[in-house]
Amino acid sequence: MDKTTLLATARRVIGIEAAAAAALESRIDGNFSRAAEFMLGCVGRVVVTGMGKSGHIAGKLAATLASTGTPSFFVHPGEASHGDLGMITHSDVVIALSYSGETREILTILPLLKRLGVPMIAMTGKPASTLATRADVNLDVSVALEACPLELAPTSSTTAALVMGDALAIALLEARNFTAEDFARSHPGGALGRRLLLTVDDVMHTGGGLPLVSEDASLRDALLEMTAKGLGMTGVVDAKGLLIGLFTDGDLRRTLDRDIDLKTAAIADYMTRGPKTVNPDMLAAEAVRLLETHRIGGGALMVVDESMRPVGALNMQDLLRAGVI
Repeated sequence: MDKTTLLATARRVIGIEAAAAAALESRIDGNFSRAAEFMLGCVGRVVVTGMGKSGHIAGKLAATLASTGTPSFFVHPGEASHGDLGMITHSDVVIALSYSGETREILTILPLLKRLGVPMIAMTGKPASTLATRADVNLDVSVALEACPLELAPTSSTTAALVMGDALAIALLEARNFTAEDFARSHPGGALGRRLLLTVDDVMHTGGGLPLVSEDASLRDALLEMTAKGLGMTGVVDAKGLLIGLFTDGDLRRTLDRDIDLKTAAIADYMTRGPKTVNPDMLAAEAVRLLETHRIGGGALMVVDESMRPVGALNMQDLLRAGVI
């Protein structure tokens, strides 16, 4: 097979599957809204099941629902017949995926689910099948043809089921007014979670790691403190312990251009007064924006409480390590 034929095959597959997904739009009707209402009214969990390739799509749908505000999990229909059916309660809703609507493992547990009184949503390609007719609502995911030229490997049909499942998940997301912050809470390990959940308090240096000198300290004292704490800066406090200034590596470079005695020069004469600060409850992502917006040299920030008393310190490296940037 030459390159031209390979490319033509790929385009044909994409075209067939795109057409299968597009055909679903005309089937978004009362059945879809009934399915969504069952799920919105569920006080338990949405349990998704499917066998084979449909099982893989079912697992993905359960994961998508769970991460977008609809508590959900996947149950393998074969394992359900051997004890896992106990995971399903009368408070749940079941979504069963089977293109033929005749998957033996699903039909085996169907009477037991009916006995539980669990609302069942079927997703099939055969509206007259056993599963479709016995479910409370059937979502038609039939396709004109599979992308597989042998009409054997599930391709277009699994794409259609995937798209229909995503349509359900996003419809429910919007119905629940699910926000980016809600999404972040279920994705704390992801980039979005770190941006929306991590606070300055989670990444700042405190206690003995906090670089501070008094306003009557010398430049030499400030340099020793900066070296000891390794943050490329030191805060400067007054007699009451309140922050009045900041001295950074950038300030040091500018100072060294002048003919001064480090031992006798007062830090108060060379520090930056009234520096930008953050509070512990601020999102770490907001601290990043503050550094970028004001182009703060060295990327250094002091963290203060309401009275301007230093409680922490951080720099750009801390934010990089935390994955906020």
